[in-house]
Amino acid sequence: MAKNYWLVKQEPETYAWAAFVKDGSTAWTGVRNYTARNNLRAMKKGDPVLYYHTGDEKQVVGLARVEKEPYVDPTATEGDWTAVDLAPVKALVKSVTLQTIKADKVLKEMPLVRLSRLSVSQLTEAQFKHLMALAETKP
Repeated sequence: MAKNYWLVKQEPETYAWAAFVKDGSTAWTGVRNYTARNNLRAMKKGDPVLYYHTGDEKQVVGLARVEKEPYVDPTATEGDWTAVDLAPVKALVKSVTLQTIKADKVLKEMPLVRLSRLSVSQLTEAQFKHLMALAETKP
């Protein structure tokens, strides 16, 4: 079965990679964008997920995986929203900055660059592998 590759964004002040690692897993809730919701719904258990710090940092910092497939977001009081459970796998040896991504011919077409407000986006296998190579980290 083909794997999908994902990137999720989070403000480090809200939920930093270090807090995620300390928790061991988390319910990825609170997504209120239809495209991001549809991306959550396409996630499968075991899919790799890159963790991106937004705000001042603007860099990919860690590798996680989908631990539990999509379910109804328990934080949603109205509407049809989705959550997944994510678990950290490892920190990247070297963070990959947005500046590096924008300057890279393989990565500049990523949704992170084209749709900067999107909090959950899909990556191609080539983009994922290239990001991991830039991060000097084995998946």
